[in-house]
Amino acid sequence: MKKELHIFFTCLMFYTRIPCPKNITHHPDYLNKATRYFPLIGWIVGSISFLIYSIFALFLSTETAVTLAIIASILTTGAFHEDGFADVCDGFGGGWTKEKILMIMKDSAIGAYGAIGLVLLLFLKFKLLSESILLFQVYDSMAILKILLLFISAHSLSRLAAISIIFTHEYSREDATSKSKPIAKQHTWKEIFGSFFFGLLPLLALAYFSFEIKTLLAIIPVFLTRYFLARYFQKWIDGYTGDCLGATQQVCEVIFYLSLLFIWKFI
Repeated sequence: MKKELHIFFTCLMFYTRIPCPKNITHHPDYLNKATRYFPLIGWIVGSISFLIYSIFALFLSTETAVTLAIIASILTTGAFHEDGFADVCDGFGGGWTKEKILMIMKDSAIGAYGAIGLVLLLFLKFKLLSESILLFQVYDSMAILKILLLFISAHSLSRLAAISIIFTHEYSREDATSKSKPIAKQHTWKEIFGSFFFGLLPLLALAYFSFEIKTLLAIIPVFLTRYFLARYFQKWIDGYTGDCLGATQQVCEVIFYLSLLFIWKFI
């Protein structure tokens, strides 16, 4: 139990800015095992985001509360995944060889592709999340619970989609320059089971409490997106990097919101 707590706090320290016990470090062995708790971090980030939304929705508009909730999630993770998304936009937008793409992604400066991509990503996230919440508020008596599960499901399922890439693909960089390299070394059934358990449970709860089994259909477009992104990364850089995982998480989060809206409105 003590070891599992250490692994969890290692995951929490690596993927968020939440303070952890002083004895927790980025030990490669624990960091590798921490992948089993990556979707669980989505529970925490989603809950914090929901809490901020709930507080400000009491006296501000839904759109303003959603904006502040998104800001809260970014501050909680230190824009960890958004930074990866921007790097991927710059790398794959401006590079035409594996070496060039990896070099651009390693550069800390943001380019035009990254800036434009982030603006569009955050705008889509704001619009889709706002519309999803408004649907609950209008038609549902259990709105607050379902909005909570909406936030958590989006963050956990998108993180599952991202981290599952390490189970099926190889790390692209041949050196050890990336801080994400330790998570790519090896994995056991514990990492796979933990990831899928924590990644899927919130969506199952959302389907249960909404009495809508069709909600589970959102898994299909999310993992189709994950499949094509992983295939795209494999084609151009022979695998993935930490930035690729961050980009996958961000894109799959948006696809999740979009999928649920489509399912609730048209199916």
